[in-house]
Amino acid sequence: MGWFRLRAARWRARTRPAPVRDASSVDDRELHDRVSELLVRELGGADAATRAPAPVSPARIASWMSDNQFSYFVDNDGDLGGLWRGRLFYFFLFGEQSEILQVRGQWHRELAIERLEEVLDLCNEWNAERIWPKAYARVRDNGRVHVVSEVATDLEHGATDAQLSQLLFCGLSTGSMLFDALDERYPDPAGTAP
Repeated sequence: MGWFRLRAARWRARTRPAPVRDASSVDDRELHDRVSELLVRELGGADAATRAPAPVSPARIASWMSDNQFSYFVDNDGDLGGLWRGRLFYFFLFGEQSEILQVRGQWHRELAIERLEEVLDLCNEWNAERIWPKAYARVRDNGRVHVVSEVATDLEHGATDAQLSQLLFCGLSTGSMLFDALDERYPDPAGTAP
């Protein structure tokens, strides 16, 4: 029982509020500093933003690719794309204000239509166990199954360069993880019926 009382006394001493002075004697600056100190102590500090969020544009995405020494292209529709580890990724902007960033990748191989059910099961398992990327399968006009990864983020209020970089790397790295899992599950020749 003595240990508990000692702990309770220490807790009361730590959580006891500081003596309060007359409110009229505390100026706004001091009050602001006290609240800031309390927030830093309770929540931890945060680095000041180096730049305010700005709208995402194809030019910013292309600049990010160049800064990271990634090769990219612009297709006939004006969409940015590139190959990462032999896999095709596109970077789309959707929405009325082009505020939704989507990083969409496609696996570099196709599967036989007879494997559709097992690929759909794999995509459902992936989506149930992970946040990113969304995984889905499409059947092309030629009857072949093609698997897609997708990471989409609403950036209505823009993004800093650091935030944009994190989102783009997230789309590429998690898409690559999905495609690595597919490579492991379906060694060549995956295009033949089971």
